[in-house]
Amino acid sequence: MTTETPDNSSSARLSPRRDLEPSPVPVAKRVPTERTHHGDTVVDEYAWLAAKDDPETIAHLTAENAYTEARTAHLEGLRAELFEETRRRTQETDLSVPTRKDGHWYYTRTVEGQQYGVHCRRAVRDGETAPPVSADGAPLDGEEVLLDGNLLAEGHDFFSLGAFDVSPDGRWLAYSTDFAGDERFTLRIKDLGTGDVLADEIPGTFYGTAWSADASTLFYVTVDEAWRPNRVWRHTVGTGPGEDVVVHQEDDERFWVGVELTRSERFVVIDIHSKTTSEVRVIPAANPTGAPAIIAPRRQGVEYAVEHHGHRFLILHNDGAEDFALAFTSADAPGDWTPLIEHSPGTRLESVDAFENHLLVSLRTNGLTGLRVLPVGGGDPYDIDFPEPIYSVGLDANPEYRTREVRLRYTSLVTPDSVYDYDLVTRQMLLRRRKPVRPGPDGRPYDPADYEQHRDWALADDGTRVPISLVCRRDTPRDGSAPAVIYGYGSYEASMDPWFSVARLSLLDRGVIFAVAHIRGGGELGRRWYDQGKLLAKKNTFTDFVACARHLVKAGWTASDRLVARGASAGGLLMGAVANLAPDAFAGIVAQVPFVDALTSILDPSLPLTVTEWEEWGNPLDDPEVYAYMKSYTPYENVAPVDYPAILAVTSLNDTRVLYHEPAKWIARLRAVAPQGDYLLKTEMGAGHGGPSGRYDSWREEAFINAWILDRLARP
Repeated sequence: MTTETPDNSSSARLSPRRDLEPSPVPVAKRVPTERTHHGDTVVDEYAWLAAKDDPETIAHLTAENAYTEARTAHLEGLRAELFEETRRRTQETDLSVPTRKDGHWYYTRTVEGQQYGVHCRRAVRDGETAPPVSADGAPLDGEEVLLDGNLLAEGHDFFSLGAFDVSPDGRWLAYSTDFAGDERFTLRIKDLGTGDVLADEIPGTFYGTAWSADASTLFYVTVDEAWRPNRVWRHTVGTGPGEDVVVHQEDDERFWVGVELTRSERFVVIDIHSKTTSEVRVIPAANPTGAPAIIAPRRQGVEYAVEHHGHRFLILHNDGAEDFALAFTSADAPGDWTPLIEHSPGTRLESVDAFENHLLVSLRTNGLTGLRVLPVGGGDPYDIDFPEPIYSVGLDANPEYRTREVRLRYTSLVTPDSVYDYDLVTRQMLLRRRKPVRPGPDGRPYDPADYEQHRDWALADDGTRVPISLVCRRDTPRDGSAPAVIYGYGSYEASMDPWFSVARLSLLDRGVIFAVAHIRGGGELGRRWYDQGKLLAKKNTFTDFVACARHLVKAGWTASDRLVARGASAGGLLMGAVANLAPDAFAGIVAQVPFVDALTSILDPSLPLTVTEWEEWGNPLDDPEVYAYMKSYTPYENVAPVDYPAILAVTSLNDTRVLYHEPAKWIARLRAVAPQGDYLLKTEMGAGHGGPSGRYDSWREEAFINAWILDRLARP
């Protein structure tokens, strides 16, 4: 159905009487905080909101939540509709395509009515080569439940699984849990033979684990006071954490560490990297107490990653190769690098995965992801072809080193998540499963042919062409009357490749166009695309997004009063920046966990992740040019008495990446400086950076946001 306004059965509820709305939340009067840097003194009236344990802070956030609920009470019915549409379209009892590792198939099940996945395995049967399947997601015959997230989550409002790592012999499961959302996990070991959880309980761990070859030793990571992963530890199974040994401690505050076991299970890899520089150390998995060996000492500006393959280490690097090249060095005595794939400007090599007889390189070119196969011992490299003009493809879980098949995951804006097995010998691709999409409210089965996806290009202020991906129903008009949502991120070289969303169908079926702006600062068009949107070029990210928004209007996709912008985290910084830069370009803005007080945070080395971020944003503490540049765009510093679009900010109290007080302060200042605007703050009081943890809670959160978006798009 195509309409000029969203299809809602109760349109009157979309325009509440303004005289019945509650008053904005009053802000407690506190003594303003002053800071002075490089001769510039800044007064912060709302700095007190950073005191998380202050009862007045909690009272303020609680009052904001009550105000937001009251201001959106008229959308309660629409929220329920949207949630129900997502639930109805989702196969709630479901089972992932099992992945083979040695003598078992590993998979995850979901059960209707339950929030979290159930992690299972089943023994491989004689002559069984294809993954087993079940009817309607039912448990497989003979399955063994390894971990049930629903049981672990009982009694907790939040639950997140960090590590899930089965030992090479299949005996132990290392897993870690977080019940607050602060990404501080407690690590445990389960005996999969008896089902008992060992007494080896290690609190305060981070992501990343690796087993030794004999499964006697587990490596893990912890963070420092600034939440920087800085230590790799060695733990002997059956002992207390007090006996654990630090294998590597990283004292340079720009760097963080990670640990993993190679697919060959020959080496434990300690990855040490900053935003611009890498160093990799390896430990033979058969000798877990051995000293880590350096593959290549760190050199400022040189990034590299290591994959083990037979007698060699594969090195993916940017030494003299802006978009990266592939080389190798001896596994016995790492030294000089021998080229394997030369640098090709415009083709960004992103990772390499090694199997016994094949290498697979994940890459991107012309804004699209791809996979290149390199046969070992003969045969020309080749790229795997995919049918759609816009898509995302990548390797899925492939734990077996000796295999002729690899598991791929594919999706697009109209194609649901799809799992393929690709035969590296015959070059045949077999679709194992496409995530089912059940009929919507009208009872019709989902048909990708009802929708169309486009790649368009906007022209930035400096003449740069910026790609845009769009999806809409086929009957959506191109006369500027259609409502639209434009999404953006644009930082850390993270690419917003096309993805499928069941919840998004509720917008598309109401005539809304969904667009993704692939702006500079992301990695869609290679390393240069990233470099042109960071440090002292960061404003390109914001002007690119505005150019994309204005292009959608100029090209007839929508109108500025029918366009809502959305972004999260660093994309929330983007939302705040474009609100200041071009408030007339949008009817509304959704900023999730938004990094809107960037300058204040990056000036404080004691805050989580600040020092590691200096290579992304610059160091305003020491560099007056960086200070002035950041101050000129950071949203909180630049709120002005202008007509802002309606703004919905969503955050979480326990977020350790973007602290809750950034959006809280931002909304308070917006109300004070531009009081005529419509600003809402919603804080999850028991969650972290990713928001609610359970799938039903996540659907409700998305329904809340989409209902607000539809409300804005329906207003004249």
